[in-house]
Amino acid sequence: MKKYLPILLALLVISAFSPKEKIKKIYLIGDSTMADYSNYGGDDDYMKDRYPVKGWGQVFQEFMSKENLKSLTGLVDADSVIVDDRARGGRSTRTFFEEGRWSAVYKDLQAGDLVIMQFGHNDAAVEKTERYVTVEGYKEYIRLFVNQTREKGATPIVLTPVARNYPWKDGHLENVHGEYDAAAKEVAAELDALMIDLNQRSMDFFSAKGQEYVTENYFMNFGPGLYEAYPDGQKDNTHFQPAGAKAVAALVLEGMRDIVK
Repeated sequence: MKKYLPILLALLVISAFSPKEKIKKIYLIGDSTMADYSNYGGDDDYMKDRYPVKGWGQVFQEFMSKENLKSLTGLVDADSVIVDDRARGGRSTRTFFEEGRWSAVYKDLQAGDLVIMQFGHNDAAVEKTERYVTVEGYKEYIRLFVNQTREKGATPIVLTPVARNYPWKDGHLENVHGEYDAAAKEVAAELDALMIDLNQRSMDFFSAKGQEYVTENYFMNFGPGLYEAYPDGQKDNTHFQPAGAKAVAALVLEGMRDIVK
């Protein structure tokens, strides 16, 4: 045993002074288009009760490979990243805050983490008073999320809301989010915060693919008998099938890369 002691001591010294892996978190806060439907909790069986619906945040972890992280140096300075998707269906900026979802993120935030925020779909739902937020109110909550993220030494990234699959005009998908699209940009400019115009990116990308392809492959449109959760089929031009979620996640990664250029 004594003859191995110097070797063991040397290994202990090397391990003590070896650089530790830097792990950071990317928190996602937003609505159903960003949500992870596989971790909604309760007694849900995702494949039985919800599949194939996926938010783009549900697949974002696979885009945080070591190779992709190299292209994000300066924005994400880490050896590896954990994507913590706190987005939830039906939430506006106000309800996300009022339900304590933001305070839970704020409590866990560490310096060097990122917070990617994407709201607007539910804020604009005038007919649903339980979630509706005026444009000015929407801007105030975005300001709060940005400022409090910075308080923790973390980096906020404001996203405009991802496009819905309507309205189409002359072969191009148009903006359905009204003033909420501009409001997100205005707050980001006012606070000098990082911003990804996901609405414009997704409108352009979907338009290039074409209405028929996007409708059938990206959004939740399909006939009966294909999925256990939707025995009668589905017609939904807001939420994504797996291919749509991956396409949007790739657009967000692209936007992050553009930030560091």
